[in-house]
Amino acid sequence: MKVGNLDNWWMPFTANSAFKASPSPRMVVRSSGVHYYSEDGREIVDAMGGLMSTPCGHSRPEIAAAVAKQLGELAFVVPFNVGHPAAFELAERLATIAPAGLKYSFFVNSGSEAADSAMKIALAYHHKRGESNRTRFVSRERAYHGVNFGGMAIGGIQPNRDAYGIGLPGVVHMRHTWSEENRFTLGQPAAGAELAEDLTRFCTLLGGHNIAACIVEPVAGSTGVLVPPVGYLQRLREICDQQGILLIFDEVITGFGRVGENFAAQRFGVVPDMMTIAKGLTNSAIPMGAVLVSEKIYNVLTDEKRHKGIELFHGYTYSGHPAACAAALAVLDIFERDQLVQRARDAEPILQNAVHALSELEVVTDVRGIGMMAGVDLQPLDTPGARGLQVLQKLYDAGVMVKMTGDTILLGPALVMEPETIKLMVSRIGNVLSDCQTI
Repeated sequence: MKVGNLDNWWMPFTANSAFKASPSPRMVVRSSGVHYYSEDGREIVDAMGGLMSTPCGHSRPEIAAAVAKQLGELAFVVPFNVGHPAAFELAERLATIAPAGLKYSFFVNSGSEAADSAMKIALAYHHKRGESNRTRFVSRERAYHGVNFGGMAIGGIQPNRDAYGIGLPGVVHMRHTWSEENRFTLGQPAAGAELAEDLTRFCTLLGGHNIAACIVEPVAGSTGVLVPPVGYLQRLREICDQQGILLIFDEVITGFGRVGENFAAQRFGVVPDMMTIAKGLTNSAIPMGAVLVSEKIYNVLTDEKRHKGIELFHGYTYSGHPAACAAALAVLDIFERDQLVQRARDAEPILQNAVHALSELEVVTDVRGIGMMAGVDLQPLDTPGARGLQVLQKLYDAGVMVKMTGDTILLGPALVMEPETIKLMVSRIGNVLSDCQTI
């Protein structure tokens, strides 16, 4: 497929002017397995698995067939007061793989919508319990929870917030968990659990009785794969329980095998009250997300003694869209049949050892990772992010597609990537970085 005019698509999170002015813009026309194929026919290893969102690999025929079948039978039905079998089946199957107690699914269309929906569910839950004073949220610096106004407010990545004012009021941010002493740590850092006490400080300052929820990514993904220190998430859970605060995990990235379990909550042994998911839910074939909700919250909100009729005045036209449900069910079938979570466990040491070997390069200032995700920090040039843009292009030219966050390389390949391809991918990255030494 040849692409002509580039003028009219305003691309997201993209330097549009530079992209469209390039004599050879990065353009892919096909995907298969763990590879993209460029407009000029080159095979490119997808080191990011979409956006850590295609755990099953690209263009799976099973998913395409399931979606086509569903579109032919029932392409759409209004989700308000009308149901369809695929949505109920999907919710039931998600309950079987979710952390204990997260039995209910509220379907949305993206991770951004999932974050905002979880915030509204938290507020509604406290309101129904007679604690309408709980309106504040605690999040974390360097957090990413989508780009809607709720997610932007609880997010902690500065460029995502700069142009839009304060967003929602009543949000405070704990410190992030990266520290100098934990550079080049393989897996969970030993130091840093005390950073969870930031939540205690906010409870003292604001009143724990005024805080609705604390929301964190178990592993902060978009900011550069910040792995939680040993004991950190456990301590957050303890403080939330003591103060009556809901704990929400954003597992849009870490869900669906990314860290060697169905969800990061299971890997770290901490069960939240709610969990947001998206990306791998449909292998990115169809937009979809969900909030997985605990029985405790669902029972309060649906208790007819408190309120009869509609319990939550919230939802979307495409909540539980039939085609998206069909895609998600096909994904769950692939996970079960091909044992993708076990494959992720087996591949973790291969990926992590290979990526950590990059620490020998002078331009690399830190390497972090867990499961099938890793972050590689590069020494910046005079302008922050300039090195990252150079490396992005050089890697693409070398046959590797990565995601750059500033001067950090993000890696999150599909769980189906074979060991030989993992090693080839990291070898190509190493070759490019060897030619980008400090100046």
